Amino acid sequence: MDKAKLEKLRERYANADGSEYLTERFRHVGEKLADRPNSSTKPYAGMPTFLDLPYKPDFVGLDVAIVGVPMDLGVTNRSGARFGPRAVRTVERVGPYSHVLDEVPRGVLNAADVGDVPMRSRFSLAKSLEDIEAFYKKIVAAGVIPLSVGGDHSISYSILKALGEHEPVGMVHIDAHMDTGGAWEGEKFHHGGPFRQAVLAGVLDPDRCVQIGIRGASECNGEFSFESGMTVIHAEDVERDGVDATIATAKKVVGDGPFYITIDVDGIDPAYTPGTGTPEVGGLTPLQVQMMLRELTDMNIIGGDVVEVAPQYDPTTNTAHVAAQLLFELFALLAVQLRKG
Repeated sequence: MDKAKLEKLRERYANADGSEYLTERFRHVGEKLADRPNSSTKPYAGMPTFLDLPYKPDFVGLDVAIVGVPMDLGVTNRSGARFGPRAVRTVERVGPYSHVLDEVPRGVLNAADVGDVPMRSRFSLAKSLEDIEAFYKKIVAAGVIPLSVGGDHSISYSILKALGEHEPVGMVHIDAHMDTGGAWEGEKFHHGGPFRQAVLAGVLDPDRCVQIGIRGASECNGEFSFESGMTVIHAEDVERDGVDATIATAKKVVGDGPFYITIDVDGIDPAYTPGTGTPEVGGLTPLQVQMMLRELTDMNIIGGDVVEVAPQYDPTTNTAHVAAQLLFELFALLAVQLRKG
């Protein structure tokens, strides 16, 4: 071993306290985390918020609001996604630094966890969807970008109604199912059809929508996706063609306009995310999804969500951990977007 090198390392690091970043490469990380010393918080103590962000129910003045939407009245199989926001908030092994994007989102974004959407009824799906839409219209009016955790996928319809009220938006949609089905037992608002309803409401542009990871027996229920002009990329297409080809297609479809990112955790194989209502074998890996998301930095993202986390079906807590990581990836994307102006 080079003894001179060892002495230099000892001189620099032997008495460092662990919160110091002494090289140029990581110095900006330390500067952006200056308000968060190494041992200031304990992951098992205090009120859980996503990424230990401050809790601020008044979202005015924020760049980004983390929003919980604990509602699963629209499920067709296993319920439980109402507990998703709470489960994701308790995950501590996420962030604060993105090694791929080389960014500390909370260091460049004025962000807070604003809590959960207040809903009038635990029984009425219709009232809940109205309440979600009204809440997000306030967020949009305040000029804040929402990042949400559900909740079942029906919540995305109400969010899109707020975000696309004045101009239909595009969408990158990661899921096992196309979620463009019709009425189910007389009810057209459910987690299997939010994007049909969003298109018909004029808030989602199907020609600028790409659906990734699709698979399973409900393919025929997604006829509307094909007929409306959405681009459908099956899970086996991703495996065969690769992540680079998939994201190239997605970027071409979405273009330069504003778009929304929505991630159903059942888009990922249940080997990684068993805690969900409608698991489908043969899905994406968390790494594939991360790699795809990280390529969207030069695009106009106006919000995103991670949905369908039903933690009671996963004693390992892996599903919540994956969801939290993917929500962090969205957070990091917005930080880079702001950095680039």
